[in-house]
Amino acid sequence: MRQASVLYKGRKAGLLAQSDDGRFSFSYSEAWCQTTDTPAISLTLPKQQKEYRSKFLFACFYNMLPEGSNKELVCYELRIDPEDYFGLLMHTARYDSIGAITIQEIKEDEHS
Repeated sequence: MRQASVLYKGRKAGLLAQSDDGRFSFSYSEAWCQTTDTPAISLTLPKQQKEYRSKFLFACFYNMLPEGSNKELVCYELRIDPEDYFGLLMHTARYDSIGAITIQEIKEDEHS
C-alpha cells in the first residue's frame, strides 16, 4: 500500500492511498471534517467522514498530473512508469502545483 497526505494550503486535509491491488481511496482527516471553515478539496469529493473508493485515481488528483511531452520527460528523468499515476503524483505535486493542494508521500518507514 502507498499513502500520501493531501494538504490544502499547507494544512493536512486528508489521506490518499493506493492499495496493492491498484485501487484508490481518499478520506478526510477527522479534524478537517469537524472544522466548519475548511472547504472540500474538490466538488467531486464533498467533505464527509466516510472513505471514498475508486478503481481509478480520483479526477481532482489525476488533473494535477503533467501531460504530453512534459509527462514523458518527467517519467523518463525520474524513471517512473507512465501508467503509475500515484507515483507520478507523488513526484510532481509535492511542492509546486496549480491551486491550493499539494501531496506529501508517506514513506513506509514512517509507519514503523
